[in-house]
Amino acid sequence: MPKTTPHPVDLHVGSRIRQQRTLLGMSQEKLGQAVGITFQQIQKYEKGSNRIGASRMWQFAQALGVPVASFFEGLPEGGRAKKVAAPEVDPGMLTLARHFRALKSPLHRDAVCSLAKSLAA
Repeated sequence: MPKTTPHPVDLHVGSRIRQQRTLLGMSQEKLGQAVGITFQQIQKYEKGSNRIGASRMWQFAQALGVPVASFFEGLPEGGRAKKVAAPEVDPGMLTLARHFRALKSPLHRDAVCSLAKSLAA
């Protein structure tokens, strides 16, 4: 039997799970422990090589603290799913976002935004 390529929606959902996991600073092993599977299985889900069932997706959402619908954000509405580019984000952006989320003070958040704006100019 010929090897099939992952469905674009499976690629997208896996990418969204990887992004949220990375944003939280969670390892594949820790996510796997939270839902009762191995980190190798997490890798397969994140790559889209294995499809995620509804109950497992709900477990991921619970472990990552997001609604299930967040895994589908960015997919086209209605119609057939076409080749959807998995939303790739620079790892540095995710690290910055994770640390930014940890800032409790609005003054500190404003300072980080001002610094980023001035460095980008």
